[in-house]
Amino acid sequence: MLPLLLLLLGSAHGLEKLDYTPTLARSTLGGLTTTSTFVLEQPRCIFTNVEDNIVIWLVVAVPEAIDNFNNSVGPGTPKRAFQRFPTSAPAYMTLNTTRINYPCTNTSGAITVLRVGSETSCTRDESRPTCNGPLPGPGPYRVKFLALEGSKPVAETNWSAPIPLRTAQQPSSIPVTGSGHSAGMIALTTILSILFAILLAGLVAMLVFRGSDTCGSSGSTFSKPEAVTVGRYNTHHVYDQPSARL
Repeated sequence: MLPLLLLLLGSAHGLEKLDYTPTLARSTLGGLTTTSTFVLEQPRCIFTNVEDNIVIWLVVAVPEAIDNFNNSVGPGTPKRAFQRFPTSAPAYMTLNTTRINYPCTNTSGAITVLRVGSETSCTRDESRPTCNGPLPGPGPYRVKFLALEGSKPVAETNWSAPIPLRTAQQPSSIPVTGSGHSAGMIALTTILSILFAILLAGLVAMLVFRGSDTCGSSGSTFSKPEAVTVGRYNTHHVYDQPSARL
């Protein structure tokens, strides 16, 4: 009965209920959800009956808040401030634009998605209650689009299905790539080090052995050189011939 009463109450106040449910962007797009953001399809060609000057907002809420959500509580109030979400503000409003930015035609190369939670500079800036800041937890969250004429709600979509975010893994649960290969390399390096040490020790021992053997052989064959005796002899002189003296 409560959803029907809310629908009737909305119709009585001129609120247009649009047959559109926000969804995550197509699966071919990477990073649809992270630990603090998610990506939605834009509501193209949905707010066709809305005037050009009417502002369309994205409402982000915790699931517990949607049954009693009050469309008349607009952006900029403490109950709709991002900085108080979700502790004292169960919902906030962000990404305001007009229907001109949600056209029916799709221009080639145009961005047709909305990333919720991508703005970090205004996370703690309470002067910007409509900040599109990173979401504070894994959720889940539910969203809808709401068109306001000043503070008067004029059109809204359905609430989305619950959108959970990714959760950060503990470092101990993250598998180490190539850990088996590293262990094998460590074992191989250890074996090669041992073999190199054995080879080096054998080389040193061989050099020491050959050095001591050389010294021993030289000592056993060394003998005192024999004395050399040179015989004494007289030099034969050549005498001049008598004819030479004439």
